[in-house]
Amino acid sequence: MKRSIVLVGMMGAGKSAVGAELARRLGVPHLDTDAEIARAAAATIPEIFARDGEDFFRARETEVLGRVLRGPPAVVSTGGGAWMRPENRALVAGAGVSVWLDCPLALLWHRVRHKPTRPLLQTQDPLGTLTRLLAERAPSYARAEVTIPVREGDSIETTASRVLEAVRAQQAAPAISPAQEP
Repeated sequence: MKRSIVLVGMMGAGKSAVGAELARRLGVPHLDTDAEIARAAAATIPEIFARDGEDFFRARETEVLGRVLRGPPAVVSTGGGAWMRPENRALVAGAGVSVWLDCPLALLWHRVRHKPTRPLLQTQDPLGTLTRLLAERAPSYARAEVTIPVREGDSIETTASRVLEAVRAQQAAPAISPAQEP
């Protein structure tokens, strides 16, 4: 593996679970940026949000992403908001292939609705918040080099296989120069 595989997408899309399976199969490290931030801060993500705010968290997220991408190739699972920052997309483009785990709203809601570890969903209307976040973020997620639709009933192993197949196909495709684009 010459470049890192960087998983992006909404909270609950399966980035951490699929990332761990991909790393196992490829024999490379799995790095979860949220876990790296929590370890460095000696606090949970909800505690960091409550104590320092989202802007502080996003700045640490960029620092951690840059650090892990400067290391040897790995599978990197990012937080749901990481891909929204242009500087993070540029970091990933320079060191890895971006993969959007595109999960439908109903499945996301099923996966996150009972989890108090999602600070952005600690609102009066968590489903409405999740709906809004997905609508706001989907156009940015669509900029990923590879999109993997995640369907209800897909296992971690099935999704990981589809990611590997798509990344290998993407890397085997000849590059198109801007002059060749339609």
